[in-house]
Amino acid sequence: MSAASELGIVTGKKTVAQRVLGVISSSVVNIVLLIVAIFWLVPTVGLLIMSLRTVGDNSSSGWWTVLTKPAELTIQNYVNLLSNSTITGSFWNTIMIAVPSTALVVIIGALAAYAFAWTEFWGRDWLLIVVIILLAVPVQVALIPLATMFGALGIFGSVFGVVLFHTAFGLPFAIFLLRNFFLQVPAELLEAARIDGSSEWRIFFQMMLPLALPAIASLAIFQFLWTWNDMLVALIFTNPDSMPLTVAIQSQLRQFGSNIDVLSAGAFLSMIVPLIVFFAFQRYFVQALLAGSQK
Repeated sequence: MSAASELGIVTGKKTVAQRVLGVISSSVVNIVLLIVAIFWLVPTVGLLIMSLRTVGDNSSSGWWTVLTKPAELTIQNYVNLLSNSTITGSFWNTIMIAVPSTALVVIIGALAAYAFAWTEFWGRDWLLIVVIILLAVPVQVALIPLATMFGALGIFGSVFGVVLFHTAFGLPFAIFLLRNFFLQVPAELLEAARIDGSSEWRIFFQMMLPLALPAIASLAIFQFLWTWNDMLVALIFTNPDSMPLTVAIQSQLRQFGSNIDVLSAGAFLSMIVPLIVFFAFQRYFVQALLAGSQK
């Protein structure tokens, strides 16, 4: 051991003790992350196994007995589920609600965020204050007034009404998030493009959108998950012809409370699509999280 290490002098080279502490710290962090991952995965694995077990097995023993005592696994629950016209119709209703709600929020939110960040127009700051105030408005406050207004417009109980609701409540957060991201782009970059004769549309589509792709992808993931998993708005603003999967599964539970095998299959079907979307775009999500730390 060098004299500098014995005296506690900080040098560029790590001591043996510091290396041991580093290994212990990384091991502890990995163990904690592993425990968190197991706690997160156990309900999902349990739901998947329940959806693959027969009615008799689910009623006589817990899903975890599969790990110690082999049981018969079958996809019959999914076959029964997909042969249910209510479930399949609600699945397509969920797609018809979640996809347009996400696309409209991303498109309108990005255009509005760029306008608030880099263009001058009358009342811009006051409008931005209104947008920020709208972030604090809870959904529950607007349910009855909007239900009355949608009824007067003839869109209550329709997929279009639910899309309109989710778009309206998703826009304030989208504008606030993307505006802050657009502001991080150097002003000199935009001025150079304007001097070269680029229009605002060209700057937006060819410069700002590629730079903001991680933030836009993160926003799209959040908006898609919110609308896909929503039950409160759908429960009030839809009817049996337009209800999404969350409401359809709840109605099956109310009607067949003991039909846990079909319900577990429906619950897993409702969560598999958000999981696919999240894992497909997770690299953009990580890029957006790391964007601020790299500056």
